[in-house]
Amino acid sequence: MHGSQYKVLNRSINIFSGFGQTTKSSFRFPGHNTNKMSSPSKATTIPHVVKEEVIASGKWLKLEKTTYVDPVGTTRIWETTKRTTRQTGAADGVGIIALLKRTLHKDCVVMVKQFRPPMDCCTLEFPAGLIDEGESAETAALRELKEETGYKGEVVGVTPVTCLDPGLSNCTTQIVMVNINGDDMENTDPTQQLGDGEFVDVLLIPLDEFQKKIDDLMKKEKIVVDSKVYIYGMGMSQAFFKPNELRVLKQ
Repeated sequence: MHGSQYKVLNRSINIFSGFGQTTKSSFRFPGHNTNKMSSPSKATTIPHVVKEEVIASGKWLKLEKTTYVDPVGTTRIWETTKRTTRQTGAADGVGIIALLKRTLHKDCVVMVKQFRPPMDCCTLEFPAGLIDEGESAETAALRELKEETGYKGEVVGVTPVTCLDPGLSNCTTQIVMVNINGDDMENTDPTQQLGDGEFVDVLLIPLDEFQKKIDDLMKKEKIVVDSKVYIYGMGMSQAFFKPNELRVLKQ
């Protein structure tokens, strides 16, 4: 395609305006020079773990020294945390994106707020929990949703197994999408089934105001939002209010 066919010059696309920071993506077209980053060393081997040694272990977590070989054949050491509760062939746990649907009400995302000792403050999260022995992700999600929020729902989607913080741990999760019929008698006055030592507040956040409500909450309270929650909010805001902002260049 000839350069004269491009009508857009020196333009950039505002991808996430309204989220506190503007991210810009610049375009480069055929014929333009681009700088390529090169790896300092050419890969000569497939990286792989050689050995894992337990350094310390508790009831729920263990710390390991992981010996591995990098892409250029150098043997290196990594410190890795792992859960002691992982079941064979399953993700460690589930996160639940639960949508409460009620007549004459806005659709709301069911969220939980609880104190997290490692953060020394409360966090805003999706309902979540570990997968028990013999459970599927779907079964675990419905159980955890009932325990933490009192709501009974129906699974409408499940993601593949995904990692959580791969630079720190091998922990994995599956996100389960659940619809809740808020008009059902069981869900008009839900009762939590919390275990000993669990203190969970349930928040209902309107889907079409999700990002704004979270930002407002962070201004009012000392609270940290789970990254998955905030990214979900960014996506919802983009979908509701800026669906056509990423324009496609016409040939």
